Amino acid sequence: MSEPIKMLISIVERGRGSAIMKLYTQRQVFLHCQCPGTGTATSDILNILGLGSSEKDVIISYAAAGAAGQLLTDLDTDLRGAAKTAGIVFMLPLTGINNLVASIIQYKTDPVKPDKKGEEKMEQSDSSLILVVCNRGCTDAVMATAKAAGARGGTTIRARWTGIEDLESAYDLSLHAEKEILAIVARNDIRNDLMQAINEKHGLRTEAQAMILSMGIDRIVHL
Repeated sequence: MSEPIKMLISIVERGRGSAIMKLYTQRQVFLHCQCPGTGTATSDILNILGLGSSEKDVIISYAAAGAAGQLLTDLDTDLRGAAKTAGIVFMLPLTGINNLVASIIQYKTDPVKPDKKGEEKMEQSDSSLILVVCNRGCTDAVMATAKAAGARGGTTIRARWTGIEDLESAYDLSLHAEKEILAIVARNDIRNDLMQAINEKHGLRTEAQAMILSMGIDRIVHL
């Protein structure tokens, strides 16, 4: 029986993405996509916490569930410090993926026996990933609203919105194509209030024209 495929998202310091991917590949997590991101913390806070630059590498990886889960356990135990970077890694469930991609992952992945070591230390997630797609230049205002609602921080990725013509015509909107995606990991108990606050102040009929969605996180590790 084939295993489910999971998505891992790693947000680490700029320049550490290649080392992270090499480390993951050694642990049977070998399919990656890397993109640049920017943290929302101020330089003063980064200096106090010793977290270096706000520039980030965002690594999106795909792996069999057993390999992904074992990697997270190892990052929290045997591999703690091996990444040589501050950051966060979390695992998301997938409801579908190309058959060919899944087959390649399954073929290259050896069966992983559950390793109980470190399981009690692993942070079992009570969090969600909130994605806010908003106009460029509005991220700081959106993040300020998110922090007022309980968010601790986020990561920004530049993007471009396509296929918006139907949405514009249906709701009499004029939408900007140049976007930023603000990724926020937040506790489930504040998720709905946080999303509602962002939508009320920065929704599609505001200057930010934000679209907000969330998805559950399976497991999470802080590097």
